[in-house]
Amino acid sequence: QVQLVESGGGSVQAGGSLRLSCAASGYTYSRDCMGWFRQAPGKEREGVGTIDSDGATSYADSVKGRFTISEDNAKNTLYLRMNSLKPADTAMYYCAADRGLRCWYATPPADFGYWGQGTQVTVSS
Repeated sequence: QVQLVESGGGSVQAGGSLRLSCAASGYTYSRDCMGWFRQAPGKEREGVGTIDSDGATSYADSVKGRFTISEDNAKNTLYLRMNSLKPADTAMYYCAADRGLRCWYATPPADFGYWGQGTQVTVSS
């Protein structure tokens, strides 16, 4: 059974940094498309970025240059490094995984079949 477990969320001031982790188990992690999504209260879930099986990444314009996705295949763990955080980045952050889809930040969340439980990020001004 596929399991994704996020961690690393918290509260920071604007301009601060956080690193989120997503530990994956139950399948061959390295051959999937992995993605980070976020959902703020009253808003739809949106893609933050993805990384494909070749290590290629894509990012939403709102986070490009500030956020970085990386992975440690030996640990089956996905990371999201977030720098220069803004109050607008406040949301629940989720990692997701699947195969056989376009691995792109704008791929609809509904296309991803496996999700973690989320970790809250709160950025204060």
